[in-house]
Amino acid sequence: MSAIRTPQPSADPDRRIDSPEGGFQQIRRVALSSLLGTVIEYYDFLLYSTMAALVFGELYFPSASGAVSTIAAFGTLAAGYVARPLGGVIFGHFGDRLGRKTMLILSMSMMGAASFLIGVLPTYATIGVAAPILLVALRIVQGIAVGGEWGGAALMVIEHAESNKRGTWAGVMQMGSPLGSLAATAAVVVVTMLPDSSFMSWGWRIPFLLSALLLAIGLYVRLSVVESPVFQEATEKAEQDKTEKIPALQILARPRALILATAVGIGPFVLTALISSHILAYGPSIGYDKADVVRAGLFTSAVGLVCIPLFSALSDRIGRRTVSLTGAICAIAFAFPMYAMVNTGSVVILTVGLMIGIAIQNALYAPLAPMLSEMFGTGVRYTGVSMGYQLASLIGAGFTPMIATSLVAAADGSSVPLSLTMIVGALCSLVGIAIIRESRGRDLTAKISSASV
Repeated sequence: MSAIRTPQPSADPDRRIDSPEGGFQQIRRVALSSLLGTVIEYYDFLLYSTMAALVFGELYFPSASGAVSTIAAFGTLAAGYVARPLGGVIFGHFGDRLGRKTMLILSMSMMGAASFLIGVLPTYATIGVAAPILLVALRIVQGIAVGGEWGGAALMVIEHAESNKRGTWAGVMQMGSPLGSLAATAAVVVVTMLPDSSFMSWGWRIPFLLSALLLAIGLYVRLSVVESPVFQEATEKAEQDKTEKIPALQILARPRALILATAVGIGPFVLTALISSHILAYGPSIGYDKADVVRAGLFTSAVGLVCIPLFSALSDRIGRRTVSLTGAICAIAFAFPMYAMVNTGSVVILTVGLMIGIAIQNALYAPLAPMLSEMFGTGVRYTGVSMGYQLASLIGAGFTPMIATSLVAAADGSSVPLSLTMIVGALCSLVGIAIIRESRGRDLTAKISSASV
């Protein structure tokens, strides 16, 4: 493998990678590396949540009540989300001290290994109570790994990119969300074509085992990228200043930026949980065939391949706040119409409703990477971005499928609680976006305080 020359600092740190010496090739390689990491993250996320809805309840949490089993299975999904902020703190701390690249290699390895092990995990019928305990443990490992993955992947792209193209390049990285969802959904579609007995006995394991292939490809690309130039410059300055505190303590001492970053991210995660995860339990409960609901997920994932890079690039032109505010308002307006379409019983109308819903989610989600990265200074950026994003994922998506299933059961199958959940999530983002200042083009080398957010 040929060595890649590290770009040298210049008067404008945000433009250092655009020299004719191969800067474009480097940012493209960095974007591909971060894209693959995000693909693995979302592949594992959707795959686990899908199997929690389809098989984990029966295989790992047997109960006389199907609803109770499903709620218990979604509880393991929540356990992973609880671990994500912890992962954000751990990986963020060392990422801000040792570098982004090292932590990203470690997080990807942990995530892929945990997914593979889920694929070979014995069921409750084989090893009894040890099965759900091990499943929860592996989910927690996934959560810790994912907690450090997104923030580092986003920063590697954004800290290499020009200030006026951060959203555009971040959009490439964030295409990993629909690509990972598409890959997971396609894998599930294929294995659900097996006879039910084969699917339940061994077919569901195949998509988890495929994580090993994604991991090998991702590590090969990630090992070839260079460290963030913004981080390198900050490290040189930090060597002259030995008074720096632990990044997490700096963030918590002035928590305004963290609170706002968390609030902004809640809305898109609530939508993701409802559209990608909970619908797999809700759809069959109102008469849809399980396979039809899974296939609808293919179309919703395809929407993100267009909308995420579009909205992310648009945030470079009209601002992060404008794109996100539009998404939050549309989510509130579409909450009841979306479930009205889902409840028609028509697979076509269901699919269209979910496609519109995910397009709205993309408008909220796409500007997150550049927006959050521009809210924190370099010395605490990995920690701040990871903590904000992962706390939002915990609050917005960690418990949503489990709570939504319980609310629907308590409401005798009514979808009204689901629409209200969607509205509450969007309102959280709306308030956060309304408070923060526009960050587009902000100097990433400056020490940004919470007061400037």
